[in-house]
Amino acid sequence: MSLLDRIGIDIGRHLSIEDAIGWAAQHNVKHIDIQLDTAANAITTFDDARCAKVRGMLEKNGVHLALHTLSAVNIAEYSPYVGDAVDAYLRSYVDIFAKLGAQWIVVHAGYHFTSDKRMRMAAGKERLQRIADYAEKQKALILLENLNKEPADAEVHYLAHTIEEWQYYWDIASPAFKLSFTANHAHLVPEGIAGFVEALDFSRVGEVRLADCFRNGHEVHLMPGQGNLDFGEMFKMIEGKGFRGNYTNAFGTLDDMLAARHTLVAQAAAAGVRT
Repeated sequence: MSLLDRIGIDIGRHLSIEDAIGWAAQHNVKHIDIQLDTAANAITTFDDARCAKVRGMLEKNGVHLALHTLSAVNIAEYSPYVGDAVDAYLRSYVDIFAKLGAQWIVVHAGYHFTSDKRMRMAAGKERLQRIADYAEKQKALILLENLNKEPADAEVHYLAHTIEEWQYYWDIASPAFKLSFTANHAHLVPEGIAGFVEALDFSRVGEVRLADCFRNGHEVHLMPGQGNLDFGEMFKMIEGKGFRGNYTNAFGTLDDMLAARHTLVAQAAAAGVRT
């Protein structure tokens, strides 16, 4: 498969899932990422008939679907009752996975409130192990994403934004548990993309997510060229580690992400990457 075909689009909440599949087919996009939390795509709106329709549309148009949970849902929740709700939320994504014919589900490690970091990490890891075990039984695949840093003086911080924090979860034992590498998040921390790529076993990476930003800066999702991330060098490093999976554009408008696919392929080719 060409590099262009491997670069998909994060539809998020831009379109209903049916319209998203039609849009992808119209523009020859092979891979889309959808969130099932709100409005027309709320997971509670999917009965068996709608799931069957969506799966049929995906198969007919040759489009692959990834599901993406909401990072605002705290996977590291430890409060009674609320934690049970988080478990149910993750199971609902696993339950719909096969009905829609999805490829994977992106999940997160949650967030902490500075003073309770260790408790949050432990609670989150236990929950991710449970959902990995459940996903394995349901023949689903979950990918844990490295998230973005927050300002140093913020009270709330996403977990798994550094290599050390992300590695804490890597020994979760299940073939249903892999990783989603967000390159722009790595660009925000001292380790940088090079540090993450060196540490990663890319046989465990299911996708690489892309946006531009500024080195050691703050969280923004810019079009390539609007920040200082060297995408040519990034592709060279990642492809050099043997990665042949999907990339997912996650920035701007649908038109921005669509146009940038060609820009990214050109930058990869200029860096000597086989496209």
